[in-house]
This record gives sequence, structure tokens and C-alpha cells, in this order.
Amino acid sequence: MTAKDHEAEAVTVLFAARSATALHRLLDVLPVFAGDQRIRRRFTLVPGSDFGVDALAAIDRAGARTIPWAEARMISPGLTLAASPKGAIDELRGPRVLFPHGAGYNKALPAAEAGRSASGLDPRLLLPGGRPLAALHALAHSSQLDRLTAGSPTAATRAAVIGDPTLDRLLASLPRRNSYRAALGTGDRRLIVLTSTWGPYSLLARHPGLPARLVAQLPHDAYQLALLAHPNLHSAPGVFDLNEQLAPAVNGGLLLARPYEEWAALLVAADAVVTDHGSTALYAAAVGRPLVAACDGGPELIPGTPMAELLSSVPRLESPGDVDLAVPAPVAAGLAFAERGRSLHRLREELYALLALTPPDTPAEARPLPIPPTRPRTPVAFVVRAGVEGDTVRVVRHPVTVEPHEHVHHLAVELDRGTARHAQGAGLLFRRPAGEGTASGPHRVTWTAAGWTADVLAAHPGRTRTAAVALAPDHWIVGRHGLPLLSARIEPSRDPATGLVIRTDPAAVLSAVHAWLSARPEPPPGDPDRTGSRTPWLPTVVRCEIAGRRYQARLAVASAGEADTEV
Repeated sequence: MTAKDHEAEAVTVLFAARSATALHRLLDVLPVFAGDQRIRRRFTLVPGSDFGVDALAAIDRAGARTIPWAEARMISPGLTLAASPKGAIDELRGPRVLFPHGAGYNKALPAAEAGRSASGLDPRLLLPGGRPLAALHALAHSSQLDRLTAGSPTAATRAAVIGDPTLDRLLASLPRRNSYRAALGTGDRRLIVLTSTWGPYSLLARHPGLPARLVAQLPHDAYQLALLAHPNLHSAPGVFDLNEQLAPAVNGGLLLARPYEEWAALLVAADAVVTDHGSTALYAAAVGRPLVAACDGGPELIPGTPMAELLSSVPRLESPGDVDLAVPAPVAAGLAFAERGRSLHRLREELYALLALTPPDTPAEARPLPIPPTRPRTPVAFVVRAGVEGDTVRVVRHPVTVEPHEHVHHLAVELDRGTARHAQGAGLLFRRPAGEGTASGPHRVTWTAAGWTADVLAAHPGRTRTAAVALAPDHWIVGRHGLPLLSARIEPSRDPATGLVIRTDPAAVLSAVHAWLSARPEPPPGDPDRTGSRTPWLPTVVRCEIAGRRYQARLAVASAGEADTEV
């Protein structure tokens, strides 16, 4: 058989997406057809949505073949798959398969539409002209079938409970949790994920300052924060505008997840989830993540739905510390999802029956989520609270924000990224290891460690100021007026019970060293100890307590080789 003959015999499956959200649902269905050369996959954009531009862009990023809407209306595909009944879906030919838009039908349409039907269950859309829109409603749970039957009994005769392919991707990805956290730079911190749907009752609409407030008030070395924003929130203003709106939080370390796949990987990686009434909360509950509610959904949330059950069973977020009150909600998840781990197998049975084709022999398996590509920004400046007790220093850091911080010991600033205003008031000025490619040209000027610290201290005078530059992530050179150049080797925390080796941000340990040096009484000028040294306490160990764990910095006078190392 020639390639042309094969193309002629192939069956077209048309993926009709009206928005990025709908497209993402359809992409999770693709493994049903994996490896089947009889299937020709085509995508089209259903017109009429304010959020369609991002759907088309997402199709292009996937490298899929698209066809114009006018052409899509003319072809006769073997199947048409859609995740929303809205738009002119009924103009597309061939058997139509309809998936829920999210985790069930929890939101009510505006009062002006369909007599307060649930979004996705409007009888006018499911039975256009009195005829069923879909040859198959692929539902995630029997409770969805009950609701479809109550509102559109004719449509319900064409429904089947197959489970949720998106949930099965999360379940398949659970073994990758540690890999996701490593890629995100979470370390030993608690990853708190905020999730916002769209519309006037969403988290970001009701509490627009919450991400920045949590970033500012939760200790940076104990918590990492991320935001999962509904794809429509990315589409409406655009990603650039969304980042600008969230700039205080993003600059403070908040990770803004991409709307396809990355959001789900962050749910797998999360320790707790702060939610509104969007579908993401039910997926979080289904993979065992504890939740706390930031808002209640208002009139959009339909009483008696799995989402209503979830929000009634978890604590409310009243203050930043309430993130630690988050609890699991397994009952709500059980009301939303059935056929866990089997959705693609069940869906393949139904779709190939509609195609009148024998399914492939190979199993249809959910694809684990890829490693998240987005990296959070490291704050350039921290306000540091430090308490010195003997050779132990307790350090708590917060990103510099517009909010005032009381009882601050010092400001710590990454000099290469901070502003002149930050540097002017800093007690600790530091420089992290140089990134790859920062000095790759043929003409270069570099500092030695001694030269860099001397230059920084000269440019920022003050006897209580400390300058530190990295020779390696765990090896730093520390300069301070009145002291010889110091070498600081940072040791990780070790947990004998688990075998874990835990590393914190070296800059947090440097803040402990700065506080310890500031607390040491210096001998008066011209009165060295009897050995002639002004540092009889070196070498020594500074013990640091950061986010409940202990770390050590071994201090010694820097060797000539260390001082002369290029940085």
C-alpha cells in the first residue's frame, strides 16, 4: 500500500476547540488513538469565544494540523470531539462526542441564561432543534449522568461514564513528585499552590492582593508559592499583562504556572492548595492534596455539587498562617471521579465502537506530565530577622515588599540584581555563582574574590556591612571592615531517619554569618590578643537555624588561593 493509498483510507478525527481550556481537555484524550495509523487527527477552532486566540496558539505549539472552520464544516469526519456544547458545534458533521468542560458541572450559568442551568448542561445547547447534539456524552462520574438525565433525558440516553483522562494524567504522574519539586527549586519548603478560576467570584477577582500578601508574610525559607490561573485569565489580558498585574508577588518568588500541563504537575508537587470554586480544587482533592478555601464561589456555585461539598468541608483562609490548616477532601473527590486509571481504556471502547473499527492491541495509557519548564524568580532583596544566642543564629527572611517589616536585623541584597536603593541600605551584599555564559567572550574582565569584596566594601562604606561572593554554591568568601578575608563553607542539614540531605539557600546562611559577626565584640584598635591576631576565635563554626532545620557555616581565614580565585 502506498502512502497515498493509506492517506485515502485514513479516518479523520476532528478535535473542535472553542477555547484553550477546551483544547487542553481534548489533548489529554489523544492517547486513545496513539499508534493507530488509521486515524488522521485534525484540529479546528470553533468561532465565537473571546478566548479563542490562545486556543489557536496552543494548537500551533503542539505542532498539530489545523483546518479552517469553513473547511471543518464541509468535511465528514469519523468523529468530532469537543469539550463544550457552546458555539456552532452542531454545524460539524459526523458523530459528535462531548466531554465535560472541567471536573463536572459545578458552576451555574448567569441568571439570564437557561434558567440557571449548570454550565455545560444547558438543554438548549444539548438538544438544538430538539435533536441530540452528541452521539456520546463522555462523563466522569455517575452523578453527572444523573444530572444530565434530570435536565435532558433524551441526551442522557447517549451518555457513558468513562472517567476523567485529565485526572488519570495526574495519577500517572504521582511517582514524579520529587522530580517536579526538584525542578521547581522547592527543596525542603512547603509548596503552597493558589488556584483561581475566572469571573467575578474567582480568587483573583475577590482577593487580588492575596498572592502578594502570602509571598510577603510567609517566611521565604519555609514556604514556596505558586499560582495556577485559569486559561481564560491568561487569554483575556495576555500573559504579559497578567505577569505585570502580579509583579509584586512574582518578583517575590511566586511561580505563575503555564495553563497547559504545568498546572497539573504543580498540583502533584504541592503540599497544600488555596482554592476557590474552580475545577482545579477537585483534581487536587483527588490526588490527596490538603485544601483551604479562599472564597466560596458566590451565586456561581451550585449547591449539592461535588465542589460545594468540597468547599463546605475544608477550612477558610483568614490569615496567611491558615495555609497550615489545609485538610484533604476525599469525599468530594469521590463524588466527582469514577473509573480512576481506566478512563482511556473505557473511552477507547466507546470511540472505536462509534468508528466501527477494531481498537489497537496496545493499551491506551495516560501520559505522565512533563517536568515543569517555568522557574520562579529568586527575590533580589530580603528583610532578615535574626536572633543570636551564643554560636547559634536563628534567621527568618521575607522578600522585600511595599509592606513594612518590624524588628528587622538587616537587609540582604544580591548586588548584581538589586537596585541602588536596595544596596544603599543593605547590611549584607552578596553575589551568587556566575551563570553559564556570563563571561564567554574573547574580551573579559573578571574580579578575584578579594578584589570584588574590597571594591564592594569601598563603594558601600560602613563597619557593620558584610560582602560575600560565591566560589561555589557551598563555598563563599566573606569580607568585612576590620577583619581578614574569611572563607565560609556551608554544610547541609542531614536527616538520619530518612537519609535526606537538605540544602537551603546559601544566602540565608550568609545572613546568619553576618548577624553573628555583627554580634561579636571587636577588640579595641591596637589591642590585639597576645598572639598578635585580631581573630583568635577562628576557625569556628556558626550554627544556623532556618525554617526549623540546622545548618552550619565553617569560618576560617581565607587562604591566598581562595582570595585570588576569579569570580
